[in-house]
Amino acid sequence: MLLVRTPTVALLGNPNTGKTTLFNALAGMNQHVGNYPGVTVETKKGKFRCHDQVYELIDLPGTYSLAPRSPDEMVAVDLILGQKNGDPRPDLVVAIVDASNLERNLYLMTQALELGVPVVIALNMVDVARRQGISIDAGQLACKLGVPVVPIQANKRLGLDELKQTIARTLALQPHTCGPQFPDAFEREVASLREHLGDGVPTYLVRRLLLDVGGYTEQLLQERHGNGLIRQAQEARQRLGKIGCGVPAVEARIRYGWIRQALAGCVQRPAQRIITWTDRLDRVLTHQIWGTLVFLLLMFVVFQSIFTWARPLMELINGGFELLGSRVADLLTPGPLRSLIVDGVIGGVGAVLVFLPQIFILFAFIAVLEDCGYMARAAYLMDRLMARAGLNGKSFIPMLSSVACAVPGIMAARVIENRRDRFATMMVAPLMSCSARLPVYILLIAAFIPSVTLLSIPLWTVEDGQTLSLVLLDLQGLTLFSMYMIGLVMAPLVALLLKRTLLRGETPVFVMEMPLYKLPSLKLILRRSMDSGWMFVRRAGTLILASMIVVWALLYFPTSDGQGHSFPQAIAQMEDELDSLREQKSPGADERIEELEKAMKHKDSEWKGQSWLGRMGKAIAPIVRPLGWDWRIGMAALASFPAREVFVGSMGIIYGQGKVDVGEEAERQSFSEVLRGVHWDDDPSRLVFSVPVALSIMVFFALCCQCVSTLAIIKRETSSWRWPTFTFVYMTLLAYLGALIVYQVANRLFV
Repeated sequence: MLLVRTPTVALLGNPNTGKTTLFNALAGMNQHVGNYPGVTVETKKGKFRCHDQVYELIDLPGTYSLAPRSPDEMVAVDLILGQKNGDPRPDLVVAIVDASNLERNLYLMTQALELGVPVVIALNMVDVARRQGISIDAGQLACKLGVPVVPIQANKRLGLDELKQTIARTLALQPHTCGPQFPDAFEREVASLREHLGDGVPTYLVRRLLLDVGGYTEQLLQERHGNGLIRQAQEARQRLGKIGCGVPAVEARIRYGWIRQALAGCVQRPAQRIITWTDRLDRVLTHQIWGTLVFLLLMFVVFQSIFTWARPLMELINGGFELLGSRVADLLTPGPLRSLIVDGVIGGVGAVLVFLPQIFILFAFIAVLEDCGYMARAAYLMDRLMARAGLNGKSFIPMLSSVACAVPGIMAARVIENRRDRFATMMVAPLMSCSARLPVYILLIAAFIPSVTLLSIPLWTVEDGQTLSLVLLDLQGLTLFSMYMIGLVMAPLVALLLKRTLLRGETPVFVMEMPLYKLPSLKLILRRSMDSGWMFVRRAGTLILASMIVVWALLYFPTSDGQGHSFPQAIAQMEDELDSLREQKSPGADERIEELEKAMKHKDSEWKGQSWLGRMGKAIAPIVRPLGWDWRIGMAALASFPAREVFVGSMGIIYGQGKVDVGEEAERQSFSEVLRGVHWDDDPSRLVFSVPVALSIMVFFALCCQCVSTLAIIKRETSSWRWPTFTFVYMTLLAYLGALIVYQVANRLFV
């Protein structure tokens, strides 16, 4: 048979059966990631060659059943049925099954047989089955199932040539395959429903309509054909129930009965199950106490590494962009173009790429934990805790990851199959205090929260009678801990509220296969980390860059004051005079240099104050006044929308301090003194900053979503602007309410 177009082969299988490993082994580097509109599950696509023929290869999302429960799970069904726009219907499906767990894995294969596409079974992990004392006669099994069966070891690339040749032969022959036969009464009801629906609905979906009570197929067809269809389906189920063919129980009974008959005589098992080292490890790692301790230790290592290991690379990237910015600034004359390129473009790109080391390290750890088989155990341990918030154990890892950065945390939510749980997890992940909030906390705590020892252990008394103590807890440390606790407390509460309103639904039963432990593949880890890093740059980079340019424009224009004097020219003249004085090193130059530096900071502050963003800050002054903020704090909060770290820098510019490095003790202390001396414009006798104001600002930043890259990732993961808009609005309102309550209460306590 001569195929006009390139044949397409789809890989289908349960999670943890080696499907991705097989895809990588077949496609090699000839692969790319596809993402269908309206869903968050990605589908990898690639190519492989057998003899002179090239084949398109599609790696479908791992699933236990082809009974779609959400739009995401509908991807595999729609694609195999040829109903996915832009993608041809696959010419063949390769069903990957775990040789050590055939009965459960073949359930999915029996559903694939009903889709009208030839099927080839890739019998993977035959080495694992052999170690468990299981022997399989692949030839006899193929005869009884009616489809080709090819034993393989995908991780060692064994049997791949035979698999390719079997695919080619099966496509050439187009054999007729058959699967489990349902009772005649069931088939008559399917035919009746199909007659009502017409030829536009595939027979497989008509079966799913009847079998999946309240399932996604029922909801989908109800939207197209009305409530009358649902009543007809319910009546059909009632008729089947009266004759002992109850739905949905009939499906499991028929399919598993057919599978057991097919396996009889083909599979030999030991009389007593062999205890493996996976079983021995699970006695510890899934234990309620010891398993939790191991999990906490591992999470501490992951959490710590994201901060410590990433820091040198982040500093290197940041320093590289600062150097690039200074070099470009030297080549261009002062003006809008130089400011746009240096502050907007280079600064915007640097603000994105500085997070790459954290992304890479986090996803490397996730890849290791998933590939070795531990991630399933971690989700199992946390399931009981997360269930109280309406989620399940799989939501815990993304939320914990968000303490380092919400972007990789949201990306990590892809491991959650249930759409509602996945969306709820993404909506609350930004509530966790990320590392970007830390500069704000450090600056304000150092400036306004006194260092009062709350708990200490006396060590020894020195000669002058003073006692040296080990400080275990002080007020500043407690305040910082409280900022992190705000997110840890609010995230589950908001998740519970979402699951009872917008994302209403039952907490899904936590079903996850415990895969065998194995050594992770270094190649796979590097590939996943690199893919995630590139995905982050490609997805978030464009939007955050555009946002940074917008903020730059709002801070840059207009460039002249009310008398028509140009701010950039005045600052440029001061810079030229500064450069001349530094080169001359004449007596008394130091005083003039200091005077010019202060004048430049003042002029820059004046420029930003009358900029469009400054005017916006003054416009929202009545709104932020109840929080204890003046227009300058409101302006800094507006400027920090692209990234929270911008708040500290914006405050430095607004108050004439230039760039402030909170990591430098001297700069932090100097800026703290400036903040403590700021007065209200309309009441020069009253100070702006105080302990209540500092607490109000910190609580606002603990709860708000001042991070365009986070919103960009939510948009990309949900394929809609609805959810990032909702996230920004609800978090901003929550932040405003929290800051208002904290300020009003604290202001009365500190009066």
